[in-house]
Parts: sequence; C-alpha cells; structure tokens
Amino acid sequence: MRKEIKIIGSGFSSLAAASYLAQQGHDVTIYEKNASIGGRARQLKKEGFTFDIGPTWYWMPDVFERFFADFKKKPSDYYELIKLSPAYQVYFGVNEFVTIADNLPQIIQTFEAIEKGSGKKLEAFMKEAQSNYDIAIKDLVYRPGVSPLELVTLETAKKVNQFFGNISKDIRKRFTNSKLIQILEFPVLFLGAKPSDTPSFYSFMNFADFGLGTWHPKNGMYSVILAMEKLAKELGVTIITNANIEKINVKNNIAESLTVNGTTVKGDIIVSGADYHHSESLLDQKYRAYSEKYWENRTFAPSSLLFYVGFDKKIENVEHHSLFFDTDFDVHAKDIYDHPKWPEEPLFYASFPSKTDSNAAPEGKEAGIFLIPLAPGLQDIPEVREEYFEKIITRFERLTQQTVKESIIFKESFCVNDFIKEYNSYKGNAYGLANTLLQTAFLRPKLKSKKVSNLYFTGQLTVPGPGVPPALISGKLVADLIAKNL
Repeated sequence: MRKEIKIIGSGFSSLAAASYLAQQGHDVTIYEKNASIGGRARQLKKEGFTFDIGPTWYWMPDVFERFFADFKKKPSDYYELIKLSPAYQVYFGVNEFVTIADNLPQIIQTFEAIEKGSGKKLEAFMKEAQSNYDIAIKDLVYRPGVSPLELVTLETAKKVNQFFGNISKDIRKRFTNSKLIQILEFPVLFLGAKPSDTPSFYSFMNFADFGLGTWHPKNGMYSVILAMEKLAKELGVTIITNANIEKINVKNNIAESLTVNGTTVKGDIIVSGADYHHSESLLDQKYRAYSEKYWENRTFAPSSLLFYVGFDKKIENVEHHSLFFDTDFDVHAKDIYDHPKWPEEPLFYASFPSKTDSNAAPEGKEAGIFLIPLAPGLQDIPEVREEYFEKIITRFERLTQQTVKESIIFKESFCVNDFIKEYNSYKGNAYGLANTLLQTAFLRPKLKSKKVSNLYFTGQLTVPGPGVPPALISGKLVADLIAKNL
C-alpha cells in the first residue's frame, strides 16, 4: 500500500532510506533544515578551494557497491573512485613516519622491517580480520537490532570469545612495537571508542583498512551525496531544503504530521535521520522512549575541532591522508573518554585532497583539512580554537620539516558549537554513539519508536553504528523494517 513518508534530514542514512522507500512504491519527501543537503557530509567552497566538511575517508567500497546494486546501478554510474597509493602516512616524530601501502603484501613487508617476525603475525591477524569482516559486513550489520538472537549464528558461535575480549589486548599479544600497535588500533577509532573498550570482533576494521584499501571519490565525499541525491530523485523522491522541523505531532500514539517552518505537513510514516536525541526532543515528553539520564549514560563517539585551510603553495612531506601520532595516544584517549577535557598534546589528522584531486585547490595551491578528536560537550570558544590551531600547525611544521604558517590564505574552523547549531548534535558529537559491547546491535537505540507506532529512526545513533558505510546500511534497515510492518 502506497504511503506518504516524511523523512527528517538529508545525510547518508536519510538519502539511503528515501531511495529504498521510493523503490517500494511510497511517496517520499525529505526535509533538510540547512540550505544544502548532506547532513554532516556537506561541502565548503571558498576562493577556488573545495573541502569536505565532514567525512573524508572512503572505506568499505563493497558496501557502496551493494547499495547501488540494489537499484541496478554502480558507483561508477555516478562518480569516479581513485584508490590512494599510499593509503596514508603516520608520523611518530621528526622525519619519523610509517607509510601504509595500498596492498597487504607491501604492508606486511613494512611491518616486518619494523619488527622482526611481525610480518607473519600480521598475515595471521588479517586472516582472522577478514573472516570477521565476512561475517559482520556481509551478514550481521544488515540485521535490524530487534533481537539478541540476530547475533547468534553458527559463525558467531565459533567467535563468541571475540565479543568479550578487546582489540587492544589482542594486538598487544601479537605485536610489541608501539608504532605498529598504534597503526593497528587506529581503524577502530572510526567506531568511536577506545581500543580497550572495543570488542575483538571489530578487528574487521583492520581488514577494511589493509585489505580493501583507502579510496577517494573524485571531487570529494560530497560526490557520493550528490550521487545519492540523483538516485533518490530518479526514484521520485522530493527534497526540500531550508525546512526546519519544529515538532513531530502525535495523537493516540500515532505521528500524524510534522511542523515544518511553522506549517503542518501530514504524513503516514515519519522517519528521522536527524540526531536521535534531538529527534525525540521534537516529541512531547510522554512519547519519548529514552530519558535524558539514558543519553547521559551512553558512551558517545568523539566530537572534533576541524580546520579548513587554503595554502598558497604545495605542502611537502605529506600524503593525501596523514596521521600525527607523535604524542601519547593513551593520554589523549583519557581526555576524550575518561575525564573529558581539552587535551594538552592532542593527536591530530590532516588531509590534503588536492594531492589527489586537482579540483580541490587552484593550481600550485593546497587544500588542507586538520582534525583533532575531542570529548563531546566541551566549552568551545574562539580563543581556544586559535590556541589549538597554533599548537598543531607548529607541530606540523616541525614534524614535516617545512614552514607553512605564512602560506595560509585563509582558515575556517568547525567545532562543538557548530555540530550543535548545524546538526542538532547531542553535546556536539561528530560520530554518533560509540560501538562498545553494551552499545552493539540490539543494545543501541531502536530503529522503530517504542511509543509511537509509525515513527522510525535511522543514522549513526541507531543500528548498526557510526561511519558512512553503516549509515547507508541503516537506511536500508529502516526501509526494510517499514516494509515488514506495513
């Protein structure tokens, strides 16, 4: 039966859900409060430079392929993918770095050169990681988190211990070199928790990294948003921007309409891809499934302080993706998760898309994105942003042996206050709810409201979790659940 479906937000999960629901034959409209679509994956254009405001890593290409294949399409129908070679570089000190190749055999050689015997250990670790990837990404993450029994399969039964161990211990059992340990712990940061709080099973992220490689869509991650917009419109989806949702109106436990810019818009089914906590705040108190205390007690993935910088020259001694792990990882992690505060010596990440993509910056110039992971909810004031930019750019110059400060044409920043203002993000989190053992699958906030019969949620605070590929999957899961419940 054809239904009027109203979707809040236009991020990856909302766009995915819209396409699947339109494919089912429904009349689908997306409402986006900002002037441009994409949610956290919007774009900044300035003085001939182009920056992805949000995600910059394209991992798990198979998930994107599976998404487009569901509509008899391919990513290449919409955008060009470039495999990064090398994938990325990790700095540990002045001229002290490890370059991660675009293929596993070379990465194994790199490990062996750093720690004798580690090549074979990495090979064995990656076989296990690939096995976990096959179970997780091809099967488990495509389940809606309705029941704990979803996690019980013949394959997971064999790996039950991996749900109770943690990545950090597993890696340290095999490797002793601190650089290799940090490189192997890095991918799980995408899941939003400390490696010591992330179940061993999530080693599948290491296969996503070393096994499948790191990619760049030409013109940036926003190309994927534009591709999904085009697909959605081809399927008949209507997208309305500058449309602020003020309320979800409920009567007799049924969501009847949305209040959009002061106007009532009726719908048979409401799907919110906005921040889950914010989405529930649009409901009267009695219809909210999760209390403020519930949200206070969740482990949230970090927020970020981001800088988008235009340089008037090419930057040397860096790759497209460069990580700066020259300070204590554990201390920074404690400042995010254990005792939230601004870190004294933060690790940081830098991306230079113009190394790969000439469209990212004018000729002879460089576009730079710098990111510092932070605890959500920190006080965010301009003076602190400036202080931290000075910290990291000074370290950047020292570590890469070059001067860049006087080559800055402009810089824009984005931090906790912006995540709240632009995305209604709970405490200004950047990546949603962390994937810890007690926040996995059926233990995450539900795709379907417990109190409102025709209200659904999608995105990084629900199933399956944070990251762009999981967001695509979340859109599919909610559309499938709606089909099942009609």
